[in-house]
Amino acid sequence: MNEKRRSEVRMKVSGNDLFVTAMKKEGVDTIFAYPGGMDVNLIDALHDCHGIDLVLPRHEQGLIHAADGYARATGKVGVCLVTSGPGATNLVTGIATANYDSIPLVCFTGQVPEHLIGNDAFQEVDIIGVTRNIAKFVIMVRDREMLAQRIKEAFYIARSGKPGPVLVDLLTVVMAEFGSTSYPTEVNIRGYKPNKGVHVGQLKKAITLLEEAKKPMFLIGGGVNLAHAQQERTKLAEKIDAPVITTVMGRGAISTDHPLYIGNIGMHGSYAANKTADECDLMFSIGCRFNDRVTGEIKKFAPNAKIVHIDIESAAISRNVTVDIPIVADAKAAILKILEHTEPMEHKEWLDEIQGWDKEYPLQMEVKDGVNPQRIIETLNEVYADRDTVFTSDVGQHQMWASQYLKLDATHRLVQSGGLGTMGFGLPSAVGAQIGCPEKSIVSISGDGGFQMNMQELATAVCQELPLVNIVFNNNRLGMVRQMQELFFKKRYTITCLRYHKSCKGKCGTPGWVCPEYVPDFVKMADAYGTKGYFVTEDEQLRDTILEARDYAEKNKKPVIVECMVAPDELVMPMPNGKEAQGTEACFRRNRWHALICWI
Repeated sequence: MNEKRRSEVRMKVSGNDLFVTAMKKEGVDTIFAYPGGMDVNLIDALHDCHGIDLVLPRHEQGLIHAADGYARATGKVGVCLVTSGPGATNLVTGIATANYDSIPLVCFTGQVPEHLIGNDAFQEVDIIGVTRNIAKFVIMVRDREMLAQRIKEAFYIARSGKPGPVLVDLLTVVMAEFGSTSYPTEVNIRGYKPNKGVHVGQLKKAITLLEEAKKPMFLIGGGVNLAHAQQERTKLAEKIDAPVITTVMGRGAISTDHPLYIGNIGMHGSYAANKTADECDLMFSIGCRFNDRVTGEIKKFAPNAKIVHIDIESAAISRNVTVDIPIVADAKAAILKILEHTEPMEHKEWLDEIQGWDKEYPLQMEVKDGVNPQRIIETLNEVYADRDTVFTSDVGQHQMWASQYLKLDATHRLVQSGGLGTMGFGLPSAVGAQIGCPEKSIVSISGDGGFQMNMQELATAVCQELPLVNIVFNNNRLGMVRQMQELFFKKRYTITCLRYHKSCKGKCGTPGWVCPEYVPDFVKMADAYGTKGYFVTEDEQLRDTILEARDYAEKNKKPVIVECMVAPDELVMPMPNGKEAQGTEACFRRNRWHALICWI
């Protein structure tokens, strides 16, 4: 072999080694990974890599939720690495969760050698076909010389435009091949050119409507939070002097204590927020999808309003609600342009009217036996008032209580699964958030049902020495479904009681019948994981217990569980009733707080 040939060979590296280089170039500092037959090659290549932490969760679904929580808390791209077959398919729910909420993830899956594809090889799954419709982009890398380009494109697609999850399937044979060491610095994908500007003509039309409106309002969705435009959003609200209502995912885009903030719209939203949507003459929506939980019956949504819709995705505009002025733009860029082209306005009479509705029908809960859910959230507000905090939520009644009562601002954020509503999201997303933000306080809010779906990730938190505080609302039930059974299915409570044993059949509710003990014992479970659990049965215990739990977690660098016993019949109110159509105001007047809002 001549010297030139030797030099060429020396300049080549394996695909596995190039993968490591790519991660460094993309600024990746954490990879949530689970080893297996088809990714152990990559795990080995990362063995001596300094500056990239490998985190081993206890299940691949926990793994991708952790990467998701990391991405939401830090604003960076979350990175996953798993093997083929079940390793890849265990990511599916997490990919869909991230896709619905526009979270940037890059998921790498190992794959069997190409000659075995289609032959039912061990742990062979067409993960590209499985995830094609639930990810922003998916691709299998078949050519070693295209590896660097594909990885670069994956990160670019994940974080640009409307963010989302990208899956890259890596053939083990390709990764073993030697090739170029170079990694591209730019991306130019034909057919993918995310919009970066703002159509000034459309924007001026929207501003004209703002100037003419007597009762304008801003409807803010999760897109504003994704664009990190909270400060600009607040300035715009103050300049226009218009009320702000949010979707569940948009909550926190303006401080919940701000006088212009009215509350959440739609299902489980406040009376004043929904009444504002009913009565406004201009709905100025930014970063909102107008999904069914926001609008209810489309024909009755914002009946008196002209609608301006700003969204980074053109396909989202007029998909659910037909709008008068569509504007395709990044939320932050659009808000900055509006601030440039508007003069200060005043809408005192309109705001006074809205405040009157809020005072007449406030958002508050009745006191029942056990721990009051509203009081749990308010105690968290008190205990973490002076701390930079990320709250993560699982899915269920507790999520709605969190979205109703948590005080959110620039230093208090809420991470949750909004679009897909994925139970089991709370704890692993808190793990990812704490790994990404070690300087912040992280609090996971879960129900007893959702917590059990991924509670094995408590081991991950222990091993990663994470001072998480896990608040578990334990009502012994799958509360949100039980609530629907109570309101709409004649109290026929089928498989929603978590204390149900086989021996209960036919005896539930009969005289003398004693329900079996609840399993598991969360306090003992915490002990089994080498940490501490707390048990709360009365409101008076809340503050001292949560303070003690927080301090123990921080001192010992361990996660803790605070189990709060909530009455099984607690309901999230208001609750829409699909069988009636009397209108928001009539329903609230009928029974004040425990009313059924009938906008569906």
